[in-house]
Amino acid sequence: MKIIVLIVGLAIIGFIGWWFFGKHTTEEVAADVQDQQQEIDIEVNGGYSPETVVLKQGVPAILNFTRKDASSCLDRVVFSDFGINQELPRNQKEAITIDTTTPGEYQWACGMDMFHGKLIIK
Repeated sequence: MKIIVLIVGLAIIGFIGWWFFGKHTTEEVAADVQDQQQEIDIEVNGGYSPETVVLKQGVPAILNFTRKDASSCLDRVVFSDFGINQELPRNQKEAITIDTTTPGEYQWACGMDMFHGKLIIK
């Protein structure tokens, strides 16, 4: 019995380590540019999909977040580099305007900093 408990405990520890520290493949999507503006939809449901967004530098951009998840952790999105801390009402599209004048990689996160996304401006 003690062996089984030990094996299960080690498996759980391994899973937690993989979940928080392992390299996970992420979906990278470039925004569509139409009429001198780029826009992309991001679904918030147990994380962000897509998790990595590529924007064209110098073209005004809007990220449309729609939160489907009831978790209070995902009820905000924070872009610390842009000074954005936006509430995401459930089942509503929330448009966030992004300044694309400076190229680079920027992170966004939920209000509790547990779920993350990446914004690439190039």
